[in-house]
Amino acid sequence: MENFQHFYAVIMAGGGGTRLWPLSTKKTPKQMVKIFGEETLFQISVNRLEGLFTPERIFIVTVAEQADLLSSQTPQIPLENFLIEPFPKGTASVVGYAATYIKQIDPEAILVILTADHFIQNISEFHNLLRSGYQAAQYKYLVTLGIQPTFAATGYGYIHKGEPVKSFEDRWAFRVNKFIEKPDSEKAKLMFSSGGYDWNSGMFIWHVDAILKEIKRQMPELSLILEDITKTLVEGNFYEMLPHYWEKIYPQTIDYGIMEHAENVIVIPGSNLRWYDVGSWESLFNVMEVDNDGNVDMAVRHIGFDTSNTLVYSRSDQHMIVTLGVENLVIVESDNTILICDREKSQEIKNVVKFLTDNGLEDYL
Repeated sequence: MENFQHFYAVIMAGGGGTRLWPLSTKKTPKQMVKIFGEETLFQISVNRLEGLFTPERIFIVTVAEQADLLSSQTPQIPLENFLIEPFPKGTASVVGYAATYIKQIDPEAILVILTADHFIQNISEFHNLLRSGYQAAQYKYLVTLGIQPTFAATGYGYIHKGEPVKSFEDRWAFRVNKFIEKPDSEKAKLMFSSGGYDWNSGMFIWHVDAILKEIKRQMPELSLILEDITKTLVEGNFYEMLPHYWEKIYPQTIDYGIMEHAENVIVIPGSNLRWYDVGSWESLFNVMEVDNDGNVDMAVRHIGFDTSNTLVYSRSDQHMIVTLGVENLVIVESDNTILICDREKSQEIKNVVKFLTDNGLEDYL
């Protein structure tokens, strides 16, 4: 029986989540706010690892200004397990950083790379999927976790599955033919109907040696910097020297920098995970319970008349929101901002955030 003693979880939790503005801000990014009940997205992400990972084998990569609040939300995780990213340089550097650091603790470590903004309802299936991925990673495969599509989504990337490779924990893994970016509606319908594609969850499992080898092959400049960082871990001046090396890194994502052209990549599909990427207000229509008119009511005080397919969010018990004769809207009240937008435009909220940033209106960010 596998004891998973070399299994480590790495949660990337340094993002801003601009598409959930104005709830998500620079001061309190989306992983730190309470969308689903009394726990933040970050707390939910950590708590669903219980039973498979001890707190000592959970690592968080984040930026300095978020570390204290994240730590206060999860006091069970040792402080030294919060790996501070001096400034954002993309997920490729985050993965390399975590692999380099944890390899010094356990040279046989197998990492599962997770994010702090996923919502997964079927925890037992999630754990079974991770167990399968752990087995596969022992063969030095680079494992990506796929999600069996339930509709023709245009908001997710896709994975084109190839031939079956091997069964792990009675779950088949497949060669990855190709990663496909978010498609238009017509292409999404074709991929969904074909059955040969999974959604790309952005969750990965790999042995530290396997991912560091692939970084060396495809991103040699990053690999050299990681070697310098390794020396600082051995010499004991890690935190002093990390910013010096970090500023030399060229920003890149793990998807573009490594996975699209990686060797030995397989996908293990998960079914009935009830997985959601909480990336925008529109995504909450898939997660939250809707009423008979298709509305998502997340307001303390809201009355709707002739209102349909609309999301209303407010934590204020001082203001009542009344909607009359509206449809397909997103309405969000925060401390100093009210957002009203068409549902079809909710993915473009990041453009509003950019406008506020460019025009010195950062008090609203």
